[in-house]
Amino acid sequence: MKEADRALVSQLREGDQSAFDTLVRQYQRDLFRLAYRMTRNAEDAKDLSQEAFLRAYRGLGNFDGRSSLSTWLYRITVNLCISHLRQQRSSDAGEVPETHADLSPRPLDELEAREIHGAVGEAVSELPPQQQATLLLRVHHRLPYREIAEIMESSEGTVRVNYFHAVAKLRAQLKGLRDDA
Repeated sequence: MKEADRALVSQLREGDQSAFDTLVRQYQRDLFRLAYRMTRNAEDAKDLSQEAFLRAYRGLGNFDGRSSLSTWLYRITVNLCISHLRQQRSSDAGEVPETHADLSPRPLDELEAREIHGAVGEAVSELPPQQQATLLLRVHHRLPYREIAEIMESSEGTVRVNYFHAVAKLRAQLKGLRDDA
């Protein structure tokens, strides 16, 4: 663990409120981005990242410092997001999603880019939660497999397999997307 994080944890354990403010300022953006990429909903991401900070604050006594502070915070956030996605999928099983077509005139390239972005986002959201989290941590947060394994509380081999399967599923789902270009 970095010395700055070690000092921050020490201050937090001593009850220094400004240390918690520092923690939030330092990690808020990353935790929100991770939660947003997993849930694809800004309100859910805001709620989940705030809940992650609350759980971290309450669970500070259980943080042993074997992993970095960021790894521990990512783990809390990923676990919250996975639980949220599982709960949401079970409650949304019978619902038909609404579509909101944008009928305003746009250049063809912009429409194509939006369509691709939407298709990729939808394909990622359909991945199993463990694969989705692994993919997002690897691609968007550029974390090494070793750190992802710590966050996911699994082996590095399992993380590599999850990543491989996630990429393979995305390739299969998105295969025909650019064939006509």
